[in-house]
Amino acid sequence: MNSRVRFAPSPTGHLHIGGARTALFNYLFAKKYGGTFILRIEDTDELRSTDESVKSIFESLQWMGLAWDEGAMPDGSQKGSYGPYVQSAREAAGIYKKYAEGLIKDGKAYHCYCTPAELDDMRKKAQLEKRPLKYEGNCRALTEAQKKDFEAQGRSPVIRFRMPDGGVTAWNDLIHNGVEFENKLLYDFVMIKASGYPTYNFACVVDDHLMEITHVIRGDDHISNTPLQINLYQALGWKIPEFAHLSMILGPDGTRLSKRHGATSVGEYRKEGYLPETMKNYLALLGWSTPDSRQLFNPGELEEKFDLKGCQKSPAIFDPVKLQWMNGEYIRKMTKEQLVALAMPYLKDAGINTAASYVPVADIVGLEQGKYKLLREIPALVKFFFAEAEYDEHAVDKVLKNTDVLKILDGIKQVYLGLDEFKEDRIEAATRAFAKDNGFKAGQVFHPVRVSLSGRSDGPTLFRMIEYLGRDEAVKRLEKAKELAV
Repeated sequence: MNSRVRFAPSPTGHLHIGGARTALFNYLFAKKYGGTFILRIEDTDELRSTDESVKSIFESLQWMGLAWDEGAMPDGSQKGSYGPYVQSAREAAGIYKKYAEGLIKDGKAYHCYCTPAELDDMRKKAQLEKRPLKYEGNCRALTEAQKKDFEAQGRSPVIRFRMPDGGVTAWNDLIHNGVEFENKLLYDFVMIKASGYPTYNFACVVDDHLMEITHVIRGDDHISNTPLQINLYQALGWKIPEFAHLSMILGPDGTRLSKRHGATSVGEYRKEGYLPETMKNYLALLGWSTPDSRQLFNPGELEEKFDLKGCQKSPAIFDPVKLQWMNGEYIRKMTKEQLVALAMPYLKDAGINTAASYVPVADIVGLEQGKYKLLREIPALVKFFFAEAEYDEHAVDKVLKNTDVLKILDGIKQVYLGLDEFKEDRIEAATRAFAKDNGFKAGQVFHPVRVSLSGRSDGPTLFRMIEYLGRDEAVKRLEKAKELAV
């Protein structure tokens, strides 16, 4: 049987790290087994769902390269024959209503007229009596007269599912193995809100059944929802899919990953300058590993190697240091042409006029490719090639204020003016010869020259940097630096 999996985000914000990992694992599962990866938008939260969030989800999935085979599409269309793939459109089509009415008819669901205040009183009473916080079933056996009386009071009912009173609900989770809940600890959950909209637990069961979902792969925060949904499947007489609940993602301090740990959405990491290949690789390792604990994957390898058997039960730790390291590894693998194409938006945002240099931008950006961890770091490191150097105060005090610096800068300027060819190897030979002929150690000359030309005490390979700046610019900056050396 063809495996069918889905990623079903609620569009109440940007796609966060946990959601992106869930999408990735569903995508990888489908690719590994030749299945179908479906995108369904669960926008039944009428107050918080936004079109902006839907757009952000589309963009983040596309950026990560998680192409879905079926589902809602960015242009408002749909791909596949199981639509609509947006829950609000499914609600408008009356899909949920008929199943809710069928359950009421069979005595497996009922109208509940309890007000928020009454429900709050029930919770407070349960807390005082140290009982489980659950709906007590006050409306389970209302007469028609009682219902009419409530309606006359202006009360709009919700529809609740009638949970079995006894027994156990159990399943074999593909990650957590055997899981079971006592039914007496479960509650009659709301299926249809007073507004007529379905709740998550009801809508996702109906949708998963009608879309023939075979495997539900999601975060383990949904484990407590699973017994409710299994009972609903059984009440409707439907086949229950396989469940696999992914481990929670924690921050470095061992608490649940949140905004206090830094960026949490895929879009934020994209802006920071992380590569989609990095995010895909890193997120795959949050709660999953290969038998040999492989860390870096070539294109297509994750799709080949992924298996739910490699998923762990214990929480995964999100390590931003490892993520940056991995991003640097992927940046180093790129050609300088690929790198500059990705760097250009950051250079433009920084106001850098790349036309100000006669050297190809790719050559300049590629100078320190081995040092970059994030794309957003690049503008600050290459800006001095395209604009006047901005001198670091500490570098000036430490390097340019030393004895003999004026003599060195004046002398090296004359050396550079006298070169017949201003190329890296000729510049290096002449600079070394100047140091030797004047009794200086190489570093005594190299360091002042670097700070004078770049404004910094660190940077790319010195003599290629000087070549790329050009003779005129180098001489001009050496002369200007003499003022700082006084």
